[in-house]
Amino acid sequence: MLKLGAAEFHWHFTQGFQALDQDLYIPGAICLLSGIEASIRVTLHQIEQPDLPRSEDLGSTFSNSLLRQAREVGINTKTLQFPGETDFDQRVQTRNDHVRIVQLRHNLAHGNVLDHVNRDLDLFTPECLREVCSDLQGSTKEWIAEIANFRSSNITT
Repeated sequence: MLKLGAAEFHWHFTQGFQALDQDLYIPGAICLLSGIEASIRVTLHQIEQPDLPRSEDLGSTFSNSLLRQAREVGINTKTLQFPGETDFDQRVQTRNDHVRIVQLRHNLAHGNVLDHVNRDLDLFTPECLREVCSDLQGSTKEWIAEIANFRSSNITT
């Protein structure tokens, strides 16, 4: 794994990948999503207020708005686009029509698994998240490279 330079989010990624390797889909996905969110929040905080301690409020949680803020400082958020999500750029501009990764974070963080219920059997098991976790894992690996490169050029900590 690339050097991310911030313990505030590094371990989310490590633990997320370890959980997914053990087929622990819910905790794995939540860890990766939390890592992405934290990496954006910490990075923006360090750019905007580099002299403030990291214990300060880091601002908004994962949202289209947070992705827009990241784009405004030059972070390539396109790596967070899921396969087949052709309207990512348009949706990230909206307030209520969340891009897929933001909606996934909201759903899993709040226990809403209805989008992942096996409709043939009318039930949910964590394995119902296998495909989306595979997509998330790929996006996260690209994201880690992107945020590590951005941070190495823009963060002096």
